[in-house]
Amino acid sequence: MSAPHDYHMHSNFSCDCRATMAEMCRSAIAKGIPEIGFTEHYDLHPGETHRDWFRLDEWAAELARCRAEFDGQLIVRAAIEIGEPHVYQTEAHAMLARYPFDYALGSLHWVGPETIFAAEYFRRPADEAFRLFFEELERMTRVDGYDILSHFDVPARTAFDVYGKYDPRRYEDYIRPILRNCIEKGIALDINTAMLRRNGETPHAASLLTPGLDILRWYVEMGGERVTLGSDAHRPEHLGANLGEALEVAKAAGIKYLTRFERRQASLMPIR
Repeated sequence: MSAPHDYHMHSNFSCDCRATMAEMCRSAIAKGIPEIGFTEHYDLHPGETHRDWFRLDEWAAELARCRAEFDGQLIVRAAIEIGEPHVYQTEAHAMLARYPFDYALGSLHWVGPETIFAAEYFRRPADEAFRLFFEELERMTRVDGYDILSHFDVPARTAFDVYGKYDPRRYEDYIRPILRNCIEKGIALDINTAMLRRNGETPHAASLLTPGLDILRWYVEMGGERVTLGSDAHRPEHLGANLGEALEVAKAAGIKYLTRFERRQASLMPIR
């Protein structure tokens, strides 16, 4: 099944990507994905090594050029991935006021002074590592100012190699308050396929979406309906990867719509 959009992807305006916007656009067109959104990293944590990488004016100019070049072939959304938006609210609001973004992702990459992408974070029992992350994520989702909660249980990417299989049911009591916050604030969930792409040959491939089937079922049960699909691609060949599987999991969880954004306004598109 092809995906109607890829709402989480990067270009060389993110510090960890070398692909140009045009290369990513051509990949989307070749794969038959009609709508994409560039979500460049905007990270302000003192521990980030590339805090000043994102250059809004240059990025906006290149986005306009790609929109013109691929007009009629591809819808290109303007977006941004804000790290720790609850900690850096003033800076996040100021950035969003500078440009007519279509949507903003909110991401949690740091728990206090520790990044969840470093092995050092997982030198503690699994239950403690995930509890600390989900408690911080609950605090983050009390805050307005972004439209989509990115890669819900992202520490599973690193934790998979440390602890083995990750089971979100073990942390249900921490996860449900986060889902409640998202529903009350209208924050959509990014169904992110990055871990499936990296670990898809393992016996646990079915559980590698973030969030996966269990969390999506709780979300639907609680009244949630807003989701987007994202590959988290940093290379053209990864754009759109496994989004068909993500769409099937969403349907299995009872999700009836995908959410589209334009100028920070959400609309629901029925899943066919």
